[in-house]
Amino acid sequence: MDANKHGWKQFLHWCQQADDKTLDAFFELILTPEERKDIATRCLIIRDLLAHEASQRDIAKNLHVSIAKITRGSNELKRVKSLLIQYVKDNLLKS
Repeated sequence: MDANKHGWKQFLHWCQQADDKTLDAFFELILTPEERKDIATRCLIIRDLLAHEASQRDIAKNLHVSIAKITRGSNELKRVKSLLIQYVKDNLLKS
């Protein structure tokens, strides 16, 4: 297994081991403020794209991001399996 894949698996394992109280602090240790901002923005993009309540242009305007970021998020949604999209809708978007 290459180092990047191994590192990603290690990161996922550490996330699974962290409890709710330490997960935020763990992400502050691992991620820079800019990386945390990028992940937060990506989550909001995915949420809005899955909600189908606004156009991509409106999502970009509301989140103050480029239309290219929205397009990249949309392209990733097309790439993943429908079961994962349904899981996200059923389990993650409700909170």
